[in-house]
Amino acid sequence: MTEVTLVRSRRGAILRCTSGNFLEMFNFFLFGFYAPFISKTFFPAGDELTSLMLAFTTFWLGALMRPVGALVLGAYLDQVGRRKGLIVALALMGLGTALIAVAPSYAAVGVAGPLIVLLGGICQGLSAGVELGGVSIYLFEIATPGNKGFYTSFQSASQQVSIFTAAAIGYVLNETLSTQAIEAWGWRIPFAIGCALMPVIFYLTVGLEETPAFRAHKKHPSTKEIFSSMLTNWRIVILGVMLVSMTTVTFYFITVYTPTFGRSVLKLSGVDSLLVTLCVAATNFFWLPVGGALSDRIGRRAVLLAIAFLALCTAYPALSWLVNAPTFAKLLAVELLLSFYFGMYNGAMVVSLSEIVPPHVRTTCFSLAFALAVALFGTCTPLLSTWLITTTGDRASPGYWLMAAAACGFLATLMIYRDKEVLNAWRVRA
Repeated sequence: MTEVTLVRSRRGAILRCTSGNFLEMFNFFLFGFYAPFISKTFFPAGDELTSLMLAFTTFWLGALMRPVGALVLGAYLDQVGRRKGLIVALALMGLGTALIAVAPSYAAVGVAGPLIVLLGGICQGLSAGVELGGVSIYLFEIATPGNKGFYTSFQSASQQVSIFTAAAIGYVLNETLSTQAIEAWGWRIPFAIGCALMPVIFYLTVGLEETPAFRAHKKHPSTKEIFSSMLTNWRIVILGVMLVSMTTVTFYFITVYTPTFGRSVLKLSGVDSLLVTLCVAATNFFWLPVGGALSDRIGRRAVLLAIAFLALCTAYPALSWLVNAPTFAKLLAVELLLSFYFGMYNGAMVVSLSEIVPPHVRTTCFSLAFALAVALFGTCTPLLSTWLITTTGDRASPGYWLMAAAACGFLATLMIYRDKEVLNAWRVRA
């Protein structure tokens, strides 16, 4: 195989394996963006904030299935291969999206409506629990030496393309439909588009080849051995959760929660919130590979510590400045700052986590750490932010949550890289 053919093959593999990741974040972003309409359709209550919190609680309950998906489907990927596991995860994601798209309203069928939405969220949570980890490990295993940070950054970069696409669809709907029409039925259109994309993405995923690293393993662990290894390597899992918390909290704030924050809290227009989200998706896409490539050159530790420290010092002051006199320009400036933190940190974090987990259970261990962080910290960010604002009356109070996540990332980085011999001793086989 020539060098040109090899490069094209890797590019094709990146496109194929990240296509399912695209669909995952496309659906999660849609739920966050249309949460005000979903809350009125399925969770009617006495006031807007209560309905919104019920919707975000359902979103979070579905996300709590991520650790289950990470363990069960992650073990499947470590046993039978990355390709087959990603196909199963994609099928679950498609089912969850379809259920949300066609679920009847509370007014039509009562409690059965929100239960169908919850079931759709559970299917999506199971899929997402391993989709992100499976894609990250696939990219890590096909990367060329010295460029693993750059390659793995495209896992998150594909999500930014999905956010940009979803926000663009939302912009078109806002320009062509009335608010009443969007509330009644228009919010379902993007979910239907997600369902329509399924055959194409399924075709791309089926065309994946197994990674050479997985084929090189002469013996693949049994389910019992995988679960035993998770217990043995519990320190790595906990440190991984702390490391990911900075990424997932920042990400869900600047993407899933921002449209609601802009409309419901800052009282800016829906179009303003969409335009900010479009810009954030574009800058995320830029900073992610920059962060990954920089970590390849100067090391993971330096990038992770620097960005986590900056976020710790500036998150609340930035939000406080924003809410004091909200404008489109100020919201854009704060979101772009947080986008820089997310992209640079995550670009180094994904490859860092890939390197510290045990190779024989790489997908399960990576997915479990990431899924726990997302379930416990990331997807509850919209809910917790709404609760903090409601409880304290301080519209900048989500900044405290962002600072806490940055502190976790900073401490985890210090502990992981304090002594490589200690780390290697931790990373053991069961």
